[in-house]
Amino acid sequence: MSSDLYQTRRKALFEQLPEGSIVILAGYQQKVRSKNIKYHFRQDNDFLYLTGFDEPDAVALLCSDKSQDSGFKYSLFCRPKDKAQEVSFGERAGVEGAITDFNADEAYDIAELETVLLSQLTTQKHIFIGDELGRFSSRVIDWMNHQRNTASFDTIKHHLSLTPLAKVLHPMRVIKSADEIAKIKAAVKASTDGHRAVMQACKPGINEAELAATFNFTIAKYGATDVAYPNIVASGNNACCLHYEENCCTVEDDQILLIDAGAELDHYASDITRSYPVNGKFTTEQKAIYQLVLSALDAAIAQVKPDASWNSLHETCMEVMAKGLLELGLLNGNIDDIMKNETYKRFTVHKTGHWLGMDVHDVGPYHDADGDWRKLEPGMVFTIEPGIYIPLSATDVPEGYRGMGIRIEDDILVTQSGHENLSAKVPRTIAEIESIMAN
Repeated sequence: MSSDLYQTRRKALFEQLPEGSIVILAGYQQKVRSKNIKYHFRQDNDFLYLTGFDEPDAVALLCSDKSQDSGFKYSLFCRPKDKAQEVSFGERAGVEGAITDFNADEAYDIAELETVLLSQLTTQKHIFIGDELGRFSSRVIDWMNHQRNTASFDTIKHHLSLTPLAKVLHPMRVIKSADEIAKIKAAVKASTDGHRAVMQACKPGINEAELAATFNFTIAKYGATDVAYPNIVASGNNACCLHYEENCCTVEDDQILLIDAGAELDHYASDITRSYPVNGKFTTEQKAIYQLVLSALDAAIAQVKPDASWNSLHETCMEVMAKGLLELGLLNGNIDDIMKNETYKRFTVHKTGHWLGMDVHDVGPYHDADGDWRKLEPGMVFTIEPGIYIPLSATDVPEGYRGMGIRIEDDILVTQSGHENLSAKVPRTIAEIESIMAN
């Protein structure tokens, strides 16, 4: 994305802040995996959203400044150039690059952060801090009190307020720009081919790990060097663990395989789940549960349009699945009591959607300022993911249903007139799945 886009975002953020504000935004540091081996670095998404700067150990300051046309000064603190380190670990932007390549008004060695920050705080009234991992949690109160504690007795004292930046920034991230939507679509396209490849590779006797690797291999062809979250490749009863990550079992002939996997591309996530029989043919019981989940998903997707209530999608999924479970004899009673007492939750154990963007469970409120469920708006991207889970331990359920977890998840964009199912090309009907797995 262009550097102008990040400046536009910074300006939009600062326009919401009171006069005399300073924003302290901490980037991530690189973590050690073992001894001198480090994990692959991934930047904090809030930091990346506002700066585009993708190096470890950086901090951004946005400080009220009436001398600037934007109304604020943007300072970037980062690691200085270091020839020896760059030979070993890659090129750095350095202080000069922070200005020329990332449009900072001024830039400093990260070692100078506290000195510069304290000087800028002397004229401000409101601190907004984004520091998800608490990098400066032990120091921020001292920074706030520094001017009061060091100024002479007859100097005006500044009593600063402290507010989490997320309160202002995260609602901005809910509505995606055209560039962001394009990146999400690219990640979904890579994942679409990844899921199709896994469907075609799946067969009795293969290991979950090999299927996970098949997905990763396929998305790498699109330049996706990472996944948005650890792959969930869960066969049989493993699928009844919602975030199963071991991916170590051999899949068996009569099982359902649940795969929840999404590529991350250019820092934007996809999140798609499909469930299907290992041998490519649904049994009667598997078909009944699968079609019930798919019907719930399709009913919810059909409701997506501007001004629809966020929670209406979840409520629709629950109503469809509860009625279906009652008809199959897996729930008892009448539908009104089942809905009132939420007895369907025995088999439907999670909410059915979340925002999607730079984070797979992206940030932003699901309620409005009055505490009501948020209305959908064009540019929102989210998942809808109903699921039914019947573990082996459910011995009061007919045997053909036991040891089965079925979840189907699609990525949905709200448009001006309705919606677009971004992941619709991943086979999802029973006929489509059995056809692709037969080839």
